[in-house]
Amino acid sequence: MNKTAEYQPGVCNIGPAEIRRRRMSGWVGLAIAAVFLVVAFALGWAAPWRLLVAAPVFLAAQGFLQAAFRFCVGFASRGLYNFGQLGTEETVYEAEFRKKDQRKALLITVLAFAIAAVVALVAFFIPVG
Repeated sequence: MNKTAEYQPGVCNIGPAEIRRRRMSGWVGLAIAAVFLVVAFALGWAAPWRLLVAAPVFLAAQGFLQAAFRFCVGFASRGLYNFGQLGTEETVYEAEFRKKDQRKALLITVLAFAIAAVVALVAFFIPVG
């Protein structure tokens, strides 16, 4: 994969600082999911309650996928990109570029949802006790 340092519509809309931020949110989501599952299984929570692990797994998947794709879903929805310091976003003015960004954001969101659903279903079907 080509490592770029500039905005490419539908391909790359964040630089190193923003990528680190997304990766960190992935680790936070993963940690929350792990703690949730340890507590859920240790306390013998009923299967439907274990489905709630989907929320932190979604957060983790979104973070890791955004870091891997070098692409921020939130920026795409607001027509922004950032390759500088945190908080120095720039605007995407071209409608065609915004559409490409929104398609990429949708792909990342769908992938994160799919990952969260699979993990939640696995947690649901693991027998307790």
